[in-house]
This record gives sequence, C-alpha cells and structure tokens, in this order.
Amino acid sequence: MNVLVTGAGGGIGRVVVAELAAGGHAVVALDRAGAGIPAGDGGAAAIHVGDCRDGALVRTALAGADAVVHLAGVPAPGIVPDPELFAGNTQATFTVLDEAVRAGVRRVVTASSVSILGAAWAEDHVSPLYLPLDEAHPLRPREAYALAKQCDEATEAMFCRRDGIAVVALRFPFTDTSAAIAARAARVAEDPAEGSRELWAYLDVRDAARACRLAVEATVAPGFHPVYVVADDTLAPLPTEQLVRAFHPETELRAPLPGRRTAYATARAVALLGFRAAHPRG
Repeated sequence: MNVLVTGAGGGIGRVVVAELAAGGHAVVALDRAGAGIPAGDGGAAAIHVGDCRDGALVRTALAGADAVVHLAGVPAPGIVPDPELFAGNTQATFTVLDEAVRAGVRRVVTASSVSILGAAWAEDHVSPLYLPLDEAHPLRPREAYALAKQCDEATEAMFCRRDGIAVVALRFPFTDTSAAIAARAARVAEDPAEGSRELWAYLDVRDAARACRLAVEATVAPGFHPVYVVADDTLAPLPTEQLVRAFHPETELRAPLPGRRTAYATARAVALLGFRAAHPRG
C-alpha cells in the first residue's frame, strides 16, 4: 500500500515509517521539521516538510495514497499555550481527514491517547469509574490536551458517518524506548503515585509502530474504531489490584486484575487488529 505518515519525524513517527517500509509498504512522510526520518531503502520514499494545517501541502503529500497514519500534533500540554495546542491539534486532524477523503483514501489510523479519559494531565485527582478500563468508559476531559483528543475522535467519527471511511484511533499510554520505559519504571518503583494517573500503563515504541502497521493492514469495517493499545503488564512492581485499592479506592473492579496485569481491557486490540504487545518491561 501507499501510506502517508504525518508527524513522521516524531518519536513514534520515525519508527512507524521504518515498520511500514519493512512490511513492504511505500511510505510518504510529512513533518514540520523533516529531520530524523528514515529515508530510502527501509524508510520513506518521499519527505514533505510543513504543517498539517496546510491543506495544499497535505493534498500534495496524499497523491496516490491508499491509507494515512496521522501522528502529527503537539504531544503533551505545557509545550505551547493551551489555546494554540487545542486549535493546532484539532485543525490538523480535520485538515488531514478532509483532504484524505477528497483524495479517495478509505483507511486512516490516528494517534489518540489514554489521556482522553481526563485523568493523565488533570490538576486534581481523577479515578476511573470502573476497571478493567475499556473503550466504553466515559471520556471526561479536564484540560486542553485531553479535550483536543476528544474533539479529534469526534471529528474522525463524523468523517466515518458522512463518508463511509474506516478510522482506527489508537489510544496510546506513555510510549517510549525500552531505556526510557526502564527509567520511568524505576521512578514508579520509588513512588507508585508516579504512574497512577495512567494506571501505570506503558507501551514500547516498537509495539506502537507495529500497532500502526496492523491498523493499516487489518480488515476493518467502515466506521470509527477507538482502541486501547497498551502492554499487558504495568510499570509498577506491585500487584495491580493493590495499587488500585491504594490510589483509586472508589473505582469499581468488574473483573480480577491478577499480578501486574494492565488495568486496561485489551480484547478489542486483539480482536480488531490481532495486536498484543511483544516488548514487555519484564
């Protein structure tokens, strides 16, 4: 397939480019900076530099595309002022989806986030209503980044309803290299509160890239498909249920969470994409 990857120079994007190329796909990259993107054999066949809010640029990059992996956007609050973050991220998503539909693309994969639930960056403590946490759990944003993610997903759902395309929104947790994951796990071991807002979830960037490739390749019906993609275990050395009782005592536990099992439901990722994380922290 011919696949456009936006945000291709980011921490996840550059690994996605390499993963898609290794899977036999022809990759076109789009990124604001354009640096650090694998190119040539094992990388992008073409690189476009610019902003995803530029419809003409996106239109050019989409020429001949069969699918889009949309990763571009400000990756966390605090990097730019909140109004700029919200406006920029949501406008980029709308522009990419709008131009993709006009170009005849029928499959889009987007980078959503577990922060869409409203807890990760909230100023106050927010507990989930129930666990394991599945895609039916209400979204309760309390800051600009989570709200932008909710608006992104609403935008994606609208294009699916209107134009009959398929969008897979991958809700990533803390995602990084194995070294960065090990460093954060050490901090969580010292203070389990460190990971409580995201329920101690994580994902190796190699697994994130594979999830993107599987979402491009999977047989998926038209419609909007949000999916949690997380490692099967947690960052914490303590049993998950012990942590939940300590940090989220009012949360309803609807099924056992034995050992260090993740508090997120992973059944949809398995059923829809055939995805299960292959790089556990151990």
